[in-house]
Parts: sequence; structure tokens; C-alpha cells
Amino acid sequence: MTLAKRSAVYMVLVALLVLFLSPFGWLAITALKDVGELRALPIHWWPHHPSLGNFQEALTRIPYLAYARNSLTIATIYSVLVTLASAWAGYGFARLDAPGKRVIFGLLMSTMMLPAVITLIPTYLVFAKFNLLNTYMPWVLWGLCGAPYLIFLFRQFFSNMPKELEEAAIVDGCGHIRIFWRIFLPQSWPVIATSLILSFSWTWGDYIAPALLLDSDRTTLAVKLATGYVNEHGAQLSNLVAAGAVMYVVPVLVLFLIMQRGFVSGISTSGLK
Repeated sequence: MTLAKRSAVYMVLVALLVLFLSPFGWLAITALKDVGELRALPIHWWPHHPSLGNFQEALTRIPYLAYARNSLTIATIYSVLVTLASAWAGYGFARLDAPGKRVIFGLLMSTMMLPAVITLIPTYLVFAKFNLLNTYMPWVLWGLCGAPYLIFLFRQFFSNMPKELEEAAIVDGCGHIRIFWRIFLPQSWPVIATSLILSFSWTWGDYIAPALLLDSDRTTLAVKLATGYVNEHGAQLSNLVAAGAVMYVVPVLVLFLIMQRGFVSGISTSGLK
């Protein structure tokens, strides 16, 4: 690649980076403004007197850390369980033979086209019938059922593993459960990292399910960010919402930075057959 082409590619990448980061940049700038600057016209792009006081008030105006703990608990429970359940299901679809396996897999994949809002009311009625509202059991059950997209990722990854590994283990007297835990799962770290990041971010950023299933004491930070920062007249305090939102993305960023190498590898290899 010539120098001119390389420079053009870098310029396009930098432009895309600025485009993608601009919403977060505007959010961070808003978090540094006071209420007066938000209401002033014309709009000032940069605050005249930047202050970190909004971050401190965002932590104290609502029990921020308590709701963050609720979100972390739910996201961790779901991400770990759904990763293990999806890995086990993916192993079954990839390495075991059963009548109608392709049909069942096709039906499972077709559920990804089903909008979640369609099952919202039936799901609520089922959990209400079994007295599971205002508990974290719905996320446990959802995790144990696996996720279609994650099952697909594990199935594709396990399909690419050499058959000789499985055959050697069977000769040594291993059953499929032991083969899965001792051979296949330890080798699937790229897909595990991908699954953990995706499932954690799904649950961490979810607003509808916690708002529907949990009361105000046990709800998550996503719900409180949307409803907790208001003044005495009920008007939303946008600068505190922005400050809380900036801190809200930190756990997901930390998780991604820790597992980014495995995440990229898992996305790039799990679609190969």
C-alpha cells in the first residue's frame, strides 16, 4: 500500500473515530456544566467554568453505589450462567448427533428475529404467577436457558475443533460431560470472553426488565439514572444525568479492556465453518 493510500485510510479511520466518540464527548462536556449553562442561549459547546461537582452530586443525590451493586449483581449472575448454558448447548449442536438436530437449531436461530417486546407481557404474567417478581430469579432462569446468538457462536467454534481430540478422549474413557469441561470449554476462551462481554452489557444496560420486574429498592442503576435526577419541581437535571451516565459506562469499558483480545478473536473466528 502506497503512502497516499495509507494516509487516506488513516484519515477515514480518524474521521469515523471522531464520529463514533462525539456522542460520548458531548455527554462528558454536559457533565461539566451547571444548570445555568444548560439553559443559556445560544448554546455553549464548552463550559465556561468546568466543574467535577456534578459527579459528586450524582453519587450522593441517589444511592448511586447501591443501585450500581444491584446492576452488577444481576449482570454478573446472568452473564456467567448464560455463558455456561450457551456453551453446553453449543457443544451439543456441534458435536452430538440426534434426530432433528438441524431443525431444532434452525428454530432456535429463528427466535432471534422475534422482538423481545412481544414476549414482555407473557413473561411478566409467568413470573407473577410463580411469585418471582422483585427477585433476581428471572435473570437466573434467563441465564440457565442460554441465548440463541451465544449458542450460535459456541456451536460454530466447537464445530471447528479437531475431531481427533474428541476421539482420543473417548478412547481414554471420557464421557461427553467430561470432554466438554476438560477439553472443549478450556479451549474456547475467545468465545467465552465474547459471551461475557455481550451478555454483561445487555443486562447492565437493560431498562425495561428491571423497571417491570423490580421495585424501587431492588431496581438497577439504569432505571434510577432515568428517574432519579429531578429537582423539586420534577424537572430532569440533565447535567447530573450526564455525570451519572459517564460513570455508568465505566464497568463495561473496564470489562472490554480486560477481555478485548479474546473478544476480537471470538468474533472473527466463531463465524467460520
